[in-house]
Amino acid sequence: MWIIYALLAAVSAALVIVLTKAGLKNVDSSLAFAIQALFIVCITWAVVVYQGNFSDYMKIEARTWIYLICAGICTTLSTLLSYKALSLGPASYVVTIERTSLVIAIVLAVIFLKEKITWQIVVGSLAIIAGAVLIAISGNSDS
Repeated sequence: MWIIYALLAAVSAALVIVLTKAGLKNVDSSLAFAIQALFIVCITWAVVVYQGNFSDYMKIEARTWIYLICAGICTTLSTLLSYKALSLGPASYVVTIERTSLVIAIVLAVIFLKEKITWQIVVGSLAIIAGAVLIAISGNSDS
């Protein structure tokens, strides 16, 4: 089931890139994210309430709060930087470079979460890096 959710997340992320790039034509990137963030907050909390999980926030341990707050800060910074890059460059270039974060996440997961690394993960990571470099040097990125 996780594969279905992951694929749906990939489709959603692709739509975010395309729709955001289209919406950034005459709008500051930070303002655009702030507008979208309002909807993110409203929709997410509506889902939490609908699922009946609202009161569970009181059960979250202090260490978990720290992780979630730090992740929230990183999400915000990542999105602000991504939107700024999208406002300056073509979506196909920006998203390719940005998605090298997958390789960084793999390395961090191995180091901090003690996840196992396989030859397939190494080859896939190298392919991601090679693809990003190939796209980045493939042409004019000023459009």
